[in-house]
Amino acid sequence: MSKTPNTIGKENVLRDKDNPDPKGLPTVQGYDFNQGVDYDQIIESYATTGFQATHLHRAIEMIKTMRKEKCTIFLGYTSNLVSSGLRDVFRYLVEHKFVDVVVTTAGGIEEDIIKCIKPFFIGEFTAAGKELREKGINRAGNIFIPNSRYCAFEDFFIPILKRLAEEQKKTNNIISPSQLIHMLGKAINNKTSIYYWAYKNNIPVFCPALTDGSMGDMLYFFSYEHPEFKLDEIQDIRKLHDITITAKKTGLIILGGGVVKHHILNSNMMRNGADYAVYINTSQEYDGSDTGARPDEAVSWGKILPGAQAVKVFGDATILFPLIVAKTFAQESKRNSRTQSLYI
Repeated sequence: MSKTPNTIGKENVLRDKDNPDPKGLPTVQGYDFNQGVDYDQIIESYATTGFQATHLHRAIEMIKTMRKEKCTIFLGYTSNLVSSGLRDVFRYLVEHKFVDVVVTTAGGIEEDIIKCIKPFFIGEFTAAGKELREKGINRAGNIFIPNSRYCAFEDFFIPILKRLAEEQKKTNNIISPSQLIHMLGKAINNKTSIYYWAYKNNIPVFCPALTDGSMGDMLYFFSYEHPEFKLDEIQDIRKLHDITITAKKTGLIILGGGVVKHHILNSNMMRNGADYAVYINTSQEYDGSDTGARPDEAVSWGKILPGAQAVKVFGDATILFPLIVAKTFAQESKRNSRTQSLYI
């Protein structure tokens, strides 16, 4: 007897009805607002919410483990995140020595210094570029940066370069970009600055793309007056690799992509791979870019260990990273403060 379409349909749809449920996996469960509003528990509920919420929770747990295992923690972020309010989150982490190495791009250096002098503003993504240009305002997303800010940075930066050029003439000592950043942090002497605290806490800041920004423009003009002036990038790559190779364990927190992401991962290839890695960005891997690549691609290069804990969270770091810091570094700091108060 031939089967009817109805019978065939039922067999196909219900074919696995007697198979056992997967073992050892948590069930999907969201937050119950009937229990009130508890922000800490809302984030905890992400573990079983699914999608990127669950990846966010995994990132939080991995960073907690990095701290427990005393990993050398590399923090990488792109310059646009310093344009945003995340700059204050990065400053907090460096101020309290929660990270050991920082890698960023030129804008990630100069815009921190500029904000010590004058603020940026919240505008609109839809603001017309032609009108902003006429008003002398640069737009980074919905953040407005008046061009006068870079003039103020030039007034700060050029005298430092002149002093360095004079010293270089006398001593033939060529400094590295990380040493220059160290000097900028000392010179700005402002507690709102990431690099002030990097200077105070002796945390190295590497900028492999130092000329890709306002600093590069100023170095270009400066080179015509001081053609003999040089910076030594080789010192920095040696310093970075030495830190990476000699670390007992490494943990990576990389926000965004490009040169920042690759520079940290490439250094960890020198030790046959990082032990932990957390990526946060919005890029996809279809075009073969390193920015969009998931952690498993880095395993193939020896940049992350095959047995490492690693996760990529797809999303906007300005939303996600404050939540991560709240549940990891800041929570740990609050717990330590309570413990210390018991002995006062």
